[in-house]
Amino acid sequence: MTPIIGGLLEAGLKVIEKVIPDPAAKAQAQLELLKLQQAGEFKGIEADLQVMLAQTEVNKVEAAQDGFRGGWRPAVGWVCVSGMAYTYLGQPLLAWASATNGWAAPPTIDTFDLLIMLGGMLGFGGMRSFERIKGKA
Repeated sequence: MTPIIGGLLEAGLKVIEKVIPDPAAKAQAQLELLKLQQAGEFKGIEADLQVMLAQTEVNKVEAAQDGFRGGWRPAVGWVCVSGMAYTYLGQPLLAWASATNGWAAPPTIDTFDLLIMLGGMLGFGGMRSFERIKGKA
């Protein structure tokens, strides 16, 4: 529960406590206030869920396409895979070969940007939605 909603809820409960003398009517008014507060929170969660479900449908359609010609996602994926393959396989082998033959050392790739792109593609951005649903930010 956000601090603003919690503050409004407390204020509303205090007003009901002072304004309504009948215990049964007071309990009914407090219940209605709690229902309104809960419905507002569920609307936010429902909206986040709908966004995630829509993204899942987009992911399904994109995943069903050909791996080489499917659009931006496979292209970015192949760039990341190629960069990682060069960094962790090709460059060390070329460095060894160049050292043994007296050639110039092969260039290295900074993989930081590749990891960011790959992380975004693999859905680390979805963790933000998970945190929001759990109420952590």
